[in-house]
Amino acid sequence: MKQLTNILLIGFFLLTVILMQAQKKPSRLINDFMKVEGNWTGRLIYLDYSSGKPYTMSADLEIKRISNTNEFLFDHTYPKEKSANKTDTLSISKDGQYIGKEKLVSRTKLSNGDIRIITEKEGKDGNDGKKATIRQTYILGNTSLSTQKDVLFSGETAWIKRHEYVYKKQRN
Repeated sequence: MKQLTNILLIGFFLLTVILMQAQKKPSRLINDFMKVEGNWTGRLIYLDYSSGKPYTMSADLEIKRISNTNEFLFDHTYPKEKSANKTDTLSISKDGQYIGKEKLVSRTKLSNGDIRIITEKEGKDGNDGKKATIRQTYILGNTSLSTQKDVLFSGETAWIKRHEYVYKKQRN
C-alpha cells in the first residue's frame, strides 16, 4: 500500500511539473515580446526575386501589446515608401507552441542576453508561389531587434534569405 501511495505521489508531482512548464511557455514568449515593446528605427533588406538582387529601404517599427492578450501589434512604417506601411498582429498560442501559424522550433538565450526565437511553417513563396518551408528568426534585445525570413523551396537544399529587418531602439 505504501508503495502504491508513493507511486501516486510521484505521478501527481510529475503531472504538476509538466502542467506548470506548459503554462510557462506562452508567458515566456509574451514576456520576451513585452521587453521589445516601443519604437524602433532601422532598415529592411529584401531579395527582389525579379532581379535576384537585395534591396534596402529605411523602416521604423512600433510594437505594442494588446492589453491582457497574447497578441502584439507590429506597426511598420517606411519613411520613403508610405504606401508600404502596414500593421501586423503577432499572436502567441495559448500553449506557447505557435506564433501565428508558425510552429515554435526553438527559443534560445544568447550569450549577450538577447533571445533568439525560431519558427517554421509550410507555405508558398516566390513570384510563382512555389511550395516552401518558411523560417522566421527573431532576435530580441534591449537595444537591438531583428527579424529574418528564410525560405527553403520544395526539392531544394539551400535556404534563401528572403528578407531581414534590423532595428535599433529609439530613445524617448
